[in-house]
Formats: sequence, C-alpha cells, structure tokens
Amino acid sequence: MPPARLCLASLLAFTLSAVAAQAADLQITVTNMAGAPVRDAVVTAKPSAGGWAVNSRTAFTWNYEMVQHNIIFDPHVLVVPTGAEVTFPNRDKVRHHVYSFSPAKTFEIKLYGREENRKVLFDKAGVVSLGCNIHDGMIAYVFVSDTVHVAKTGADGVAVLRGLPAGAARVAIWQPKLRAPGGQKVQSVTLPAQGLMRQTVAVNV
Repeated sequence: MPPARLCLASLLAFTLSAVAAQAADLQITVTNMAGAPVRDAVVTAKPSAGGWAVNSRTAFTWNYEMVQHNIIFDPHVLVVPTGAEVTFPNRDKVRHHVYSFSPAKTFEIKLYGREENRKVLFDKAGVVSLGCNIHDGMIAYVFVSDTVHVAKTGADGVAVLRGLPAGAARVAIWQPKLRAPGGQKVQSVTLPAQGLMRQTVAVNV
C-alpha cells in the first residue's frame, strides 16, 4: 500500500477506535409502581443539545413484520425506523381487515385471507395504533422511531441502548398503558464516556 494510503487508513482506524472508546451503553429497567417488570416499553435516547445520528436502518436488525395469527397481532409492539415498509402477513384461517386512524399513519388494508400479505410504508415518526375491523380484540402498535438509539423491553423489563455518545441526554419511555402526558415518561441522564450505565425507572401502567 502506498505511504499516503497507509497513513489515511491508519488515521481512519484511529478515529474509529477513538469514537468507539467514547461510547457507552445504557441499561434501563422499566417497572410498574409496585416494582414488577414492564414489557413492551420502548426506550429512546436523544442528545440534549443535538448532534447525534438521526436515523439509520442499519441499527434495526429485526424483521419489519406484524403477523396475524391466533386472532392476535404479533408482536404487540413493533419498533421500526422512519421510512420502513412493514409487512402484514395473515396466517389465520380467517380474513382480517387492518386499519389505523393514528396521526402518524392513517391507512386501511381491506379484507384479505390466509397466507396473503400486504405492505404499508411508515414515513412519519410516532406511535401507530392498529386494529382489525372484523376482530375488535386485535390491538397492536407500531412505534416509528426517528432515532437509532431505541430498544424495547422484554419480559424482564430490560432495554439496552448501545453505543451512546457521552454527555447530557434525554431518555423517553413509552408503553401502550403508560399513564402520563403524551403517553411517555421523560428524564435526563448524563452518559459516561464508556462502560455500562444502569437505571431503573418506575412508570404508572
């Protein structure tokens, strides 16, 4: 490799390693007011003063899919980036009619049957509530995120946001049953330059 390219490659490697060394992970444990874990809570982090990456599909490694089976939507809460195209496969023996009146995305998928599939583009950040005109008990949510720093809690109530830059940040927690202004709880944190920061947040659900 020519000396100039070698120097450039070395500089790039050094810069990337320096950036990685200044990134921290944030572990949020979400509980109810009695201390029990809360699942399906979406945790996002954004810098208080701006400057982080806004969006990148490379950070979302799961399928953008809302399956219908056993007369339910699965998953109950699906997290996708702004601009994602979500598929709605029907794996039930009955037909479904999917709709939403949410400001972030209003749409209607008219009746379609078993092993059929439909797609919807989610081009605006926000929470999209889903329903079925045929089965009133079918309810789910698509959380359309405008940040790559997002994670969803599992049955243990834990969500981990990885690779966060150091400094002041705004952490927001949303969950379908959360009772708070705007449907979310927001708090400020100061992230370290590296390592793992743990916090437990109780929410009213």
